[in-house]
Amino acid sequence: MISNSNIEHRRMPLSSVHANTWFCVCVMVSAMEEFQVIVHTLPAPTSGTYSILRLTLIGSEGGETPPISVNAGANQHHLLPGSACVVRVWSEVALGRVVLVRLRLEARTGFPDLDWHCRGVEVRRLCDRQEEGTGLQHQGVEHFPCSRWLRSVDGDVELRNGDMCLLNSETVQTLKDHRLKDLHTKQQHIRWRTFAEGVPHCVDMTSLKELGPNLSYTRQSPGINLQYLRGFDERAESWSSFTELETMFSHNGSQNTVAKYVQAHWAEDWFFGYQCLNGCNPLMVRQTRLLPPNLSINSDILCPFLPDGSSLEQELERGSIFLLDYEMLEGVPANVINGKQQFLAAPLVLLHLNQEEELKPIAIQLQQAPGPQNPVFLPSDPGPDWLLAKTWVRCSDFQCHQLSSHFLRTHLLGEVCCTATLRQLPEVHPLHQLLMPHIKTTLQINIQARASLLAANGVFDKAIGCGLEALPVLLSRATERLRYRSLCVPDDLADRGIHTLKHCYYAHDALRVWTALHRFVSGWVDVYYLGNQDVEQDSELQSWITEIYTHGFLQLPHSGCPQSFQTKPELSQFVTMVIYCCSALHAAVNFSQVDFDLWMPNCPASMTHPPPQTKGMLTEDEILSILPDVNSTCNLLITLFLLSQPAADYILSSSVRLDGERCCTDIFRSLRQCSIESKSGFWLGHSRTFIDFS
Repeated sequence: MISNSNIEHRRMPLSSVHANTWFCVCVMVSAMEEFQVIVHTLPAPTSGTYSILRLTLIGSEGGETPPISVNAGANQHHLLPGSACVVRVWSEVALGRVVLVRLRLEARTGFPDLDWHCRGVEVRRLCDRQEEGTGLQHQGVEHFPCSRWLRSVDGDVELRNGDMCLLNSETVQTLKDHRLKDLHTKQQHIRWRTFAEGVPHCVDMTSLKELGPNLSYTRQSPGINLQYLRGFDERAESWSSFTELETMFSHNGSQNTVAKYVQAHWAEDWFFGYQCLNGCNPLMVRQTRLLPPNLSINSDILCPFLPDGSSLEQELERGSIFLLDYEMLEGVPANVINGKQQFLAAPLVLLHLNQEEELKPIAIQLQQAPGPQNPVFLPSDPGPDWLLAKTWVRCSDFQCHQLSSHFLRTHLLGEVCCTATLRQLPEVHPLHQLLMPHIKTTLQINIQARASLLAANGVFDKAIGCGLEALPVLLSRATERLRYRSLCVPDDLADRGIHTLKHCYYAHDALRVWTALHRFVSGWVDVYYLGNQDVEQDSELQSWITEIYTHGFLQLPHSGCPQSFQTKPELSQFVTMVIYCCSALHAAVNFSQVDFDLWMPNCPASMTHPPPQTKGMLTEDEILSILPDVNSTCNLLITLFLLSQPAADYILSSSVRLDGERCCTDIFRSLRQCSIESKSGFWLGHSRTFIDFS
């Protein structure tokens, strides 16, 4: 028997229905489930849309509600910035728990087809009984976060609740099927392609339109007036004097205290060594216990530059000798700029850590093969010869910095990890949510770089010594030499012997940031992987690392990159490495470029004459004729200013809600404390920030 209080009575013409029909309708209505659904739009000014939104609820039992319109027909809502549209949804079948919300955006006739930024959807199941006259009661809320753009061309987009979980923890078949379907869809859209032989693979997209709005972002406008770097395009000639160069510098670097410091000290030996440790490329210098066999030098020649009573052998044994080796540049073809042949060198540099803890160069050989036309330059040589030798080293360092330390280790590695994450880790996977804020911008940056900076008439073609011809050669060599240990800060600093140097502020900051990151990542891994067995059995995770090993490290066993994960510590270290390289390391090698490169003689991007083969034939003013031309200098600086600007929305908010039982409150509290401790180091008297977790 059906209680009248549980029946929604509907008046129907008696002439059109039979009494039994009326009874059946009552039974159907009484079985209906009712939901209150709230659709949230992001409050950003351009987040709204004119388009019609269709919504469907999907239950754990496989049933679903008919699509309803959120903002058309009987529902007179508008998808405005910051709006919360409330609609009622009825189901004629038992849904069980609502596990998915399907959204579909359809262009409204006569209106622009605008993208819509959905913040998320809330679903409340409503009871069909009244309590103390309060009307319909809700039995709890399910949250379906979105935080992304939806387009009419996307078709059906299905949202699941925000609780992160591993595949083995999925208990609802509908969600398992959705998880697999979502990955399959992304793998069809996001594919791999070869950028250059022997180089990490890249995403198979050539435009931001292919990338879509959810993987794109907006860059900030430069904080400096670029007007004073423009207008030099026709000056395909050397700077006429250091005074002329200083005039250009003054108009563009008057507010940059670090750049002004560089200009004042660039020619000094102690500052040359300082930049090896703390400049925009602190990844090249290493301690050495043996002299390179191809360095034509002996102890007697170097004794004047060592402590009294000591020898080269004793200093090597003490660990006071350091090496810069740019053998990667040996035999690389140089560019042609402004119709003039450019030149590259592959120097070997010995540096000595003196009793004042200053690292100073004591010998420079500009080519790898020793010989009479490849002299070793010494601090006792005539001033112009010694200064030019150091400038040649800085030019070589520029090539390795841009392609190996910067592009390969941060951009290409980030793109590989981002592409693999999108293809193999669904959004509900805890590592997807942990990684994406740090790596998602690499796709847009690299697509734009391949289309402009690394293309014909781009800055590499017009202003940089290696040019486009040598670019794939250098990247291939750098990839072949890349080691996983060198990407992990504690291992890298220890292997290079710089972790204990008093004035290596990069090492101090890097270790503190790595420690903070590793503590946070390890805590995150502990929440979702109870033991090593969970790591081994996570098929999505294993597919992820396989893609990275295959497409990033090109299946090179000597790279040391993991091919699979067996333990939680292995996983924690690798994830820490990815986040560090794509955030802290990128900040160190990218955002400091203008500081060290604005005074062009400190970091020339190219050299217009071959390396010197003799000594004593040069004046300081003649050095200018060897440095880059006026137009290539200014064009490069414009690019560096643009690259040094952070994205306006670089770190996006996570779209996943941490549920109460597994909330990482302690982890976040620990991370904030680590952030306070590691946020800044002392760098030329200024605060140097690598990453901000606040």
